[in-house]
Amino acid sequence: MAKYEYTEKKDTRSGFGDGLLEVGKMNPNVVALCADLTGSLKMNAFQDAFPERFFQAGIAEANMMGVAAGMTIGGKIPFTGTFANFSTGRVYDQIRQSIAYSGKNVKICASHAGLTLGEDGATHQILEDIGLMKMLPGMTVINPCDFNQTKAATIAIAEHEGPVYLRFGRPKWPVFTPENQKFEIGKAFTFQEGNDISLIATGHCVWESLKAAEELEAEGYSVEVINIHTIKPLDEEAILKSAQKTGKVLTAEEHQMHGGLGDSVAQLLARKLPTPMEMIAVNDSFGESGKPEELFEKYGLSSKDIVAKAKRLLSK
Repeated sequence: MAKYEYTEKKDTRSGFGDGLLEVGKMNPNVVALCADLTGSLKMNAFQDAFPERFFQAGIAEANMMGVAAGMTIGGKIPFTGTFANFSTGRVYDQIRQSIAYSGKNVKICASHAGLTLGEDGATHQILEDIGLMKMLPGMTVINPCDFNQTKAATIAIAEHEGPVYLRFGRPKWPVFTPENQKFEIGKAFTFQEGNDISLIATGHCVWESLKAAEELEAEGYSVEVINIHTIKPLDEEAILKSAQKTGKVLTAEEHQMHGGLGDSVAQLLARKLPTPMEMIAVNDSFGESGKPEELFEKYGLSSKDIVAKAKRLLSK
């Protein structure tokens, strides 16, 4: 396999901030709203460049969602920004009724998602957000894997008509996808092809899957690695093609096992191509305070956990 190396480590939330500034320059209808977390969401550059198009909602996330929905009526393209826990769980009713049901062109952008939020602990480490959002009819759900892909995704969703949930994170993480890439919503990216097993990952777990694939290939296995950055709409064709070829599927994500990427892949395979599969995900528990890498190890999301579960699947 091609050995993947990272150029540097950067937080995916900064990719969002850079992308937001770019779309602000490209489209005067883009506006941004934040719930008292401008610095944490890296929205400062947009605020400085376009103060008349930036709206500070304060600690009133539900109100922010309602305001954003209303702004679309006048042709604006609102990007809302706050932590993932406050972008979904706290405001689910407003998103369901005022944005999803009403088909409003709001971009719900959420940082500090998953265990890698780290020290803020379980109350902020939402692990259910992908499930909540993918269940909403008409909602596009995106979970990019590094800084470059998050920037590209931010630019892409500005051109997409309809509500979007964009999930990203706090920690500095390897940057390993191309700079200035074109992001295609709903189109999986295959990092490498293989014949023995398909590793299908999303978000921060993509890098862990690439490390796992390298170790597995050193032991003689042929490993396919697919980045599912768009949870919904799911790239069914890419998943089915890979599963047909390898006959074994292992998903990896920083989310609850119930309702996440693995859940979507399992539903697809059950309906169209029953295939032996396993899942790397948080298993019905909340998180806790800690360093991101240590939490990945404790909750079984690290590359070594992916290797171990892949070997069990390969032995069957």
